[in-house]
Amino acid sequence: MARELLKIENLKTHFKSDRGVVKAVDGVTITVNEGETVGIVGESGCGKSVTSLSIMRLLHDTPGEIVAGRVHFKGKNLAELSESEMRKIRGNEMAMIFQEPMTSLNPVYKIGKQMEESIRLHLRYDKKKARQHAIDMLKLVGIPRAEEIVNEFPYQLSGGMRQRVMIAMAMSCRPQLLIADEPTTALDVTIQAQILDLMRNLREESGTAIMLITHDLGVVAEMCDRVVVMYAGKVVEESDVYSIFKKPKHPYTKGLLQSIPKLGQKISRLESIPGNVPTPGNMPEGCKFAPRCPAVMDVCLSNDPELLKVEDGHTCRCWLYQNSEVLEGINK
Repeated sequence: MARELLKIENLKTHFKSDRGVVKAVDGVTITVNEGETVGIVGESGCGKSVTSLSIMRLLHDTPGEIVAGRVHFKGKNLAELSESEMRKIRGNEMAMIFQEPMTSLNPVYKIGKQMEESIRLHLRYDKKKARQHAIDMLKLVGIPRAEEIVNEFPYQLSGGMRQRVMIAMAMSCRPQLLIADEPTTALDVTIQAQILDLMRNLREESGTAIMLITHDLGVVAEMCDRVVVMYAGKVVEESDVYSIFKKPKHPYTKGLLQSIPKLGQKISRLESIPGNVPTPGNMPEGCKFAPRCPAVMDVCLSNDPELLKVEDGHTCRCWLYQNSEVLEGINK
């Protein structure tokens, strides 16, 4: 059996605003094993990216803070580490590919300088060896003219090239966990395929576990071993990738899958989930998906269900799978 690498337990990340407290992540529990690719899916605003920033402890420049829960990485609770201890892990044993590389790369520093900083810090290479390692990593991710690219600025590169640079930077210290936040967003389909192939190859060669955050279910089907579906800051379903696509349980997951056009199917209009995602500062009582759910019951409107095991390795947060005794006790 694969060993547990990352375990997030009951993570709660809140943001303070003029309108009150926003519960961006509200009791999330996720496990990532060594060498495994876990997909985190859901609509924009469901808490996927905030979860990743919480894991990396990158909330210090935001009004957000972790108010509860634990993030265990290789047995250490990251929430209890000092910032200096966290810096030794971040970029070394654990790395992240951000959603928009142009905002993540420093526009006033050349590519080589940005890569070498992390390499020299974590691998203790001298300047010459760090420069060569940076060039080697750029070649590894399929960047042509790597010797010249290290002397260029981010704005001189295309979106696909910048994304490859981000992957090269993230992988330069051979991390055990790679968090990829929408790594193919805004890229054309050809570049998307190349980026996904690159991530798959890196995982096979180095055994790196990947947490893939995306809203693209096609990418999930191609890349992931397990899938975690999030909605309104909570995990609503989790299972292996086959079961999620073939036997989805939660009405939200079913709605997401129904919205995907099928190859060869003649359709006049794409399916959609009615209504809108609730705003974080104005969540409905009870089940957060109830206002949009086609299977809503009275109990859903006032009581939030627990995340339950419905089959072996398959969990779901829905009153449809609660036993009758629980429902009777609530309705009394």
